[in-house]
Amino acid sequence: MLKTMKNALADKEIRRKILFTLGVLIVFRLGTYITVPGINAKALASVASSGLISMLNTFSGGGLTNYSILAMGVSPYITAQIVVQLLQMDIVPKFVEWSKQGEVGRRKLNQVTRYLTIVLAFVQSIGITAGFNALSSLHLVQNPSVQTYVCIGVILTAGTMFATWLGDMITDRGIGNGISIIIMAGILARVPVGIKQIFQEEFAHVSKSQLWHSVLYCVVLLLVILVIVTFVTYVQQANYKIPIQYTRRVAGSSESSYLPLKVNVAGVIPVIFASSFIATIQTILMAFTRTHSGDGWYQTLSNIFNMQTVPGMILYTALIILFTFFYAFVQVNPEKLSENLQKQGSYIPSVWPGKETEKYVSRLLMRLSTVGSLFLGFVSLIPLVASSVWGLNESIGLGGTSLLIVVGVTLETMRQIEGMMMKREYVGFIRE
Repeated sequence: MLKTMKNALADKEIRRKILFTLGVLIVFRLGTYITVPGINAKALASVASSGLISMLNTFSGGGLTNYSILAMGVSPYITAQIVVQLLQMDIVPKFVEWSKQGEVGRRKLNQVTRYLTIVLAFVQSIGITAGFNALSSLHLVQNPSVQTYVCIGVILTAGTMFATWLGDMITDRGIGNGISIIIMAGILARVPVGIKQIFQEEFAHVSKSQLWHSVLYCVVLLLVILVIVTFVTYVQQANYKIPIQYTRRVAGSSESSYLPLKVNVAGVIPVIFASSFIATIQTILMAFTRTHSGDGWYQTLSNIFNMQTVPGMILYTALIILFTFFYAFVQVNPEKLSENLQKQGSYIPSVWPGKETEKYVSRLLMRLSTVGSLFLGFVSLIPLVASSVWGLNESIGLGGTSLLIVVGVTLETMRQIEGMMMKREYVGFIRE
């Protein structure tokens, strides 16, 4: 990995893309420190233990702590993506038609996604502002009124669209995966603060006789994180190789090859989708905190959509499993894969081309997605269970969800850079 980065920095074009990405991330980080006018950000300290604070901070790069103009981050955009992709599953015929039109249809779907992002961001921003204002002991909004809430909603919605635009800039002119890189950068930015907080909590008022307990805690925590990172990296890189035979062979080329499919085909997208979905519902519920907090339906939904409760953990795991199967078939379309193999004059040994190949790939995706969903659910639940049962500190900012995102995005970014380097080598070879 280090060798890849060293070679990438030696390439002028790739170095320009990396520097451009870093510049965009600096702009994004500066935006997380600009507090929304009319907001008392210190009021959030009274509800800092809320799971929603931590979750939204993941998607806003820590912007919610300061209640900045980027407090919503890219969460509404991710939710809009979920909705649009679900509607493409034979629910809205127009969306299904656009999904089959290639680049033109993709642009139309992206436009719909952005319009939906604006609506969701406005609703979420007002909901979260009203909810936190009702929960906090101090007044979050200095002069609460309809006009003030609308103004805050407009500002936060503009911040979401700006963050989304920055992600698009990284995708188009940087090293790719813009939205994911923005989320990862926000997570990593919180790690030093989390480490400092852990040391303050463990060593601030510790006597000499208890010192070794705190040291042991930190060592065990570090070892556990290293083991989980190693395990996550191993599974994320694991591939299943499908053998491929060619009926039309070019002179000098091999008659056989293989098609690699990741064991975790969906990557970290299901975790991001599940977290964003729960955060959206929690945000909407917060808008009814002041008027319906004592109602049975409100307490039931708050319990279900809270990842710190047992029902919330079960729902979170179920959503991860559901999105893993869904997104695996979005990433690898068995029908299109079967058609492409036929067009290339290739086939899978012992499998008839056409429908049989499509069924074979579908069955294989189901098996791989089963393994991938269990892996994602297990790693995501580790810190939640540890925090609930043993009271372990999650303030470091590298919980299961964050860890999966960081490792997954890092590996994908390295593959992007390797692909750029290989492409430039081929271009240089052709020119010579």
